[in-house]
Amino acid sequence: MVDLWISCVAIIEVICVGREERCVVRSFSLHSRRRREMGAEADLVHAPLLTYASMLSLLSLCPPFVILLWYTMVHADGSVLQTWDYLRQHGQQGLIDIWPKPTATAWKIIACYAAFEAALQLLLPGKRVEGPVSPAGNKPVYKANGVLAYVVTLVTYLGLWWFGIFNPTIVYDHLGEIFSALILGSFIFCIFLYIKGHVAPSSTDSGSSGNLIIDFYWGMELYPRIGENFDIKVFTNCRFGMMSWAVLAVTYCIKQYETYGKLSDSMLVNTILMLVYVTKFFWWEAGYWNTMDIAHDRAGFYICWGCLVWVPSIYTSPGMYLVNHPLNLGVKLAILILVAGILCIYINYDCDRQRQEFRRTNGKCLVWGKAPSKIVASYTTTTGQTKNSLLLTSGWWGLARHFHYVPEILGAFFWTVPALFDHFLPYFYVVFLTILLFDRAKRDDDRCKTKYGKYWKLYCDKVPSRIIPGIY
Repeated sequence: MVDLWISCVAIIEVICVGREERCVVRSFSLHSRRRREMGAEADLVHAPLLTYASMLSLLSLCPPFVILLWYTMVHADGSVLQTWDYLRQHGQQGLIDIWPKPTATAWKIIACYAAFEAALQLLLPGKRVEGPVSPAGNKPVYKANGVLAYVVTLVTYLGLWWFGIFNPTIVYDHLGEIFSALILGSFIFCIFLYIKGHVAPSSTDSGSSGNLIIDFYWGMELYPRIGENFDIKVFTNCRFGMMSWAVLAVTYCIKQYETYGKLSDSMLVNTILMLVYVTKFFWWEAGYWNTMDIAHDRAGFYICWGCLVWVPSIYTSPGMYLVNHPLNLGVKLAILILVAGILCIYINYDCDRQRQEFRRTNGKCLVWGKAPSKIVASYTTTTGQTKNSLLLTSGWWGLARHFHYVPEILGAFFWTVPALFDHFLPYFYVVFLTILLFDRAKRDDDRCKTKYGKYWKLYCDKVPSRIIPGIY
């Protein structure tokens, strides 16, 4: 029953996560002109009941799920059945009893971490990078200092532990309280974003759908900033969310070491692969600013609450499980998993690098040692201008239109598989990621079909597979 509920949460996530401006009910058709100016896909409409049910389901189910996952991993031996039995016996009061209250310690840890990352984002030097032109014609400018911020963060965190100034085990020991505080604090932050979008938008890439729930959930602004230089989505998505993934991976590692006096090879493989993946992310951070998360998804509950709460709690969950399960894989199996995981992460990186280099050189580069195969696609902007884009049809991007999702899912599997198969819950992230990326692929195809028209059909004829070559 609990497994079914978990699956339903993931499916609800798919219904909502991939729908953005497509989830606009008919009663807001009067706002279609404004939505077109904002780059919305107003022609794709869901029924009002489905729209509201999916949004309200995520708003209400995700917060308790985070707490239940933490409780199950830390206090119920990773057993979903054990947690279910407890809730079945104690009912609603059982959930209230296991839901930790945010404490002063939790708030201090969050505040110090957030302030530190915000300071690094603002103060560290970095190359000036321009993002893609927005639907309203704006071109956001970023400071690419993610790698330096990542190195400074990990060195500082490990240094504080090494010199006895701060013990990361405190974070693990107060993890439930931290997640509880993040749930509340991030919700308040999303209210701030909603109000800011109404009274002080940072650019013309903003506006209302005419409905409070949709505006709060999907967000009001595409590129919200505080002042001229502090980009909110870079902070929430990259410097808080993704950075916390690395920080918590190290935290779990240190907690197991201090508890058992040594590190299991399963924890070591898990931590190394997670850190390799996060390192890859920050190395490629400027490329991330061209993706759907930044260039198309607005700053609302979906993207911001998700990065502030869902990423640190769900994405790190395999390591959270391994803290109290120091499984021994053996040298051969550990090395095999590690090499396979690193290979998948590299392929995922190389896919993005290949496309980025293709775009940077306007197609004048080599792809797998040959001149790239491409389609020149023209499209009309919201202002009526005709422009061209190059669609890469060779290399990794000739295998499938979203082949880069395959190694990403496999990478997640390989840093989870050290948990072996005693319990299902450590694999929740892999299942969630698979559903999310498959839906995102469809969502991106729909957007490109609308944008490029007949040229997209030519592209699909040349690259028929969406994700898995020859299968899907």
